[in-house]
Amino acid sequence: MGRKTAVKMEKEKFIGTWKLASFDMQHPDGQRTYPLGKDAAGIIMYDANGRMSVQIMRPDRPEFASDEQLGGTPAEIKTAFEGFVSYFGAYEVNQEEGTVTHHVKGCLFPNWVGKAQKRFFEFSGNRLILSTPPVLWDGQQVTGALTWERTG
Repeated sequence: MGRKTAVKMEKEKFIGTWKLASFDMQHPDGQRTYPLGKDAAGIIMYDANGRMSVQIMRPDRPEFASDEQLGGTPAEIKTAFEGFVSYFGAYEVNQEEGTVTHHVKGCLFPNWVGKAQKRFFEFSGNRLILSTPPVLWDGQQVTGALTWERTG
């Protein structure tokens, strides 16, 4: 099997919709934390044309006092922002490195727009495990691990 065929087959494994099973951060001392709670909810989608989208949230985010979407207080907005991760863009698979790179076109966190987010990947049955290189989170270098289950 040629290299292009192998890369295409690996990319095809990503295509579809995946539901978040778990999301945690490992700290240098080995401690694991759950930045959006142990019951974080999310979805990631990859299509055959090289596009992707991901949303992850803390399910217990409090509602705003106002029903107006732009009517939150600064404290409500801060809590809502801190409990949600969302971005979309293109993706490419590097089978040799075992990575998928998300090329961010739009993101809740503006610093990621126009940047690449590299993730190490592993498939296990109907699961896709994505892990980050060390990232700065709440002032510490941590490694994120996200386990996704195929839904479609």
